[in-house]
Amino acid sequence: MDAGSEGLTSAQRRALAQIWAVLPQARLVGGVVRDLLMGRSVADVDMATPETPEQVQDTLTAAGIKVVPTGLSHGTVTAVIASAPYEITTLRRDMETDGRHAVVCWTTDWREDAARRDFTINAMSRSRDGALHDYFGGQADLAQGLVRFVGDAGTRIEEDALRILRFFRFQGRYGTGEPDAEAMRAITQRVGLITRLSVERVWSELQRILTGPNAATQVAMMAEAGVLSAILPQGFALGRFIHLVQAGAPADAVLRLAALAEGSKLDVAQHLKLSRADTAFLLAVSEGPVPETDVTDAALRRFLADEPAPPLIGRTWLRQATLLADAEAGQTAQTETAQPDARAFEALRKRLEGIPRPVFPVAGRDIVAAGHAPGPAVGQVLARVRNWWMAEGCTASREACLDRLRHGFE
Repeated sequence: MDAGSEGLTSAQRRALAQIWAVLPQARLVGGVVRDLLMGRSVADVDMATPETPEQVQDTLTAAGIKVVPTGLSHGTVTAVIASAPYEITTLRRDMETDGRHAVVCWTTDWREDAARRDFTINAMSRSRDGALHDYFGGQADLAQGLVRFVGDAGTRIEEDALRILRFFRFQGRYGTGEPDAEAMRAITQRVGLITRLSVERVWSELQRILTGPNAATQVAMMAEAGVLSAILPQGFALGRFIHLVQAGAPADAVLRLAALAEGSKLDVAQHLKLSRADTAFLLAVSEGPVPETDVTDAALRRFLADEPAPPLIGRTWLRQATLLADAEAGQTAQTETAQPDARAFEALRKRLEGIPRPVFPVAGRDIVAAGHAPGPAVGQVLARVRNWWMAEGCTASREACLDRLRHGFE
């Protein structure tokens, strides 16, 4: 393959050679072209071709290549080579759009297919000989760090409102300087279209924005354009989110959502239809006590005996960000507490990570074995033993706990 393909692995090169041997008109499209131009490694390889889906399927099958009809109604089949997928989509034009879905028909016009894509940097294609086909100035925009809609920005958004969120995701990753003025104007005027989207699609894009490059800047832009209000009607705390990111918190989408969202976190989770695991972490990281930075190891063990380290560590990040945001807003006195010591918080987090989680070494059967009759009283006695174990710093052994049980608590 030509010299401009350094971002492809040897396995990808071999697979493309197999595909091009039977579909010579096919081209690389979208993100793979963009990433190759930037010298980045390629994760997913997408292709387009003027052949119909049925022709593509028959041709690949005849060549001994496994084919999965992943989206025939949208013209997409997937070639599976060495266990890796290569999506191949027939050139399309939109017959009808409703802001969420499009009814398409096939075309053999590459420019017509490119015109229906979202941004100029995603509308380029690259043929077998390495030639770049760039109908809307995507290469120049990529070099300038400009994320620009193909054609009229408002039309592209009306075709699919999810492009509003995709704009900020791509702006964060590829944009430099001020965002495209036409794009921002079109987004601000059409922000209400977001309510037509499924919240699952919204959360999928929002996660990538919250954890992507330049997240603080992009979320601030979203707030200015009215996008955050549409996504999080419960309210948002922009300052807290920005300080969380600037403080170096992990790029965890749920932690960052906890910093950004205001109001009931359960309402937020239900609104965005988070998974059970994400909902549980959102609630755990947002509620409950936060260890002080000068807390003793014994106290930390007591915290860890009640719950695992991740939500505790998450709460320290939220506490740090909240203090910084409050200080910036002038809501706290200019004291050491109002301006938290980042090193103290970091030391606290390292201690939480480094202390093994204590496990209470006594169970209900031990209480019965010690002579207590089975029943509700067993739980009460067990709780008294555990309270003593906690008060002792969660270090007492099983033998020490049983000895305390035998000698009573008077």
